[in-house]
Amino acid sequence: MRAAVIPDVASRWRVDEVPVPEPGPGEVLVRVRASGLCVNDVLATAGAIPFPSVRPAVTGHEPAGEVVAAGPGVTSRRAGDRVGTTWVRGACGRCGHCRGGPPVTGRAAFACAAPVTTGFSVQGGHAEYLVAGAGETVLLPDGLAFELAAPMLCSGYTAWSALRAGEPAPHERVAVLGIGGVGHLAVQFARACGFETIAVTRSPDKHGLVRRLGADEVVADGAGLREAGGADVLLATGSSYPAAAEALAGLRPGGRLVLAGIDPSEPFTIPAATTLPFFGLGQRVIGATHGGPQVLHEALGLAAAGKVTPMVETFPLKEVAEAFDRVASGDVRFRAVITC
Repeated sequence: MRAAVIPDVASRWRVDEVPVPEPGPGEVLVRVRASGLCVNDVLATAGAIPFPSVRPAVTGHEPAGEVVAAGPGVTSRRAGDRVGTTWVRGACGRCGHCRGGPPVTGRAAFACAAPVTTGFSVQGGHAEYLVAGAGETVLLPDGLAFELAAPMLCSGYTAWSALRAGEPAPHERVAVLGIGGVGHLAVQFARACGFETIAVTRSPDKHGLVRRLGADEVVADGAGLREAGGADVLLATGSSYPAAAEALAGLRPGGRLVLAGIDPSEPFTIPAATTLPFFGLGQRVIGATHGGPQVLHEALGLAAAGKVTPMVETFPLKEVAEAFDRVASGDVRFRAVITC
């Protein structure tokens, strides 16, 4: 089969022929139809986050496709099922984190001693075929195209998990910082739930677009957010923690800042008390990652209902290196999807 292989850290992606994997007991073989190319694939390639340990290094943690074969003992999936799998597929079941019996969420990637992570510890989805445990897959809603389902398996999952973590009340305002792969979906999720939604972006060319996606107002920064009346929940979806700290200026008393992006180089720092009396305003900073199977099911359902629609650019597998370059340069609006 053809697969996008990363030869080494900081090297250019290429398409190679590699063996088709075979499903073992409890596993299914998936014919991948679409696989989202995430900025974390870019970070892994650069070595900014751990490089894939699987060899050959085939990344991609947003794969969607069809089951074509099932291994011994599989009863929950059958040939023809439309499925996807996510970044964190499983946990070791033995470490201190796992012994408490938590559901498999994004936390396992950081707390489990040996998590199973698509495109990092096991082969990813930028390939024609993928093997996964039957219980590590999710059934996709009927009518949701593969190229739209794929981004929902990470970026959409992240955006919806972040909004859920912020626990906005019906009367509260939601702001989204960073209108990119995750942020453009967070705006749509907030609007779909009926919240007054403010977009925070320094890119003037995104103003009209993000309003069409559902933003009631668009501001440039935390000061602008404050002048617009502030927000009760602020979803920081970009990759800059300093920008998230600056945006605290627009958070209302009792408000929640949800960090849902990854900054590989800068720490998150609360401004000095003379600038922002965070301690006296009853505010909170919440970390959010993938929230579990039920949360993913909800996100996919909203996408299938047409209430949230990823904006994607598709690339055939043979053009994966060019797609990578476009994502690395920030030139994709907003999700690159590899079709196989």
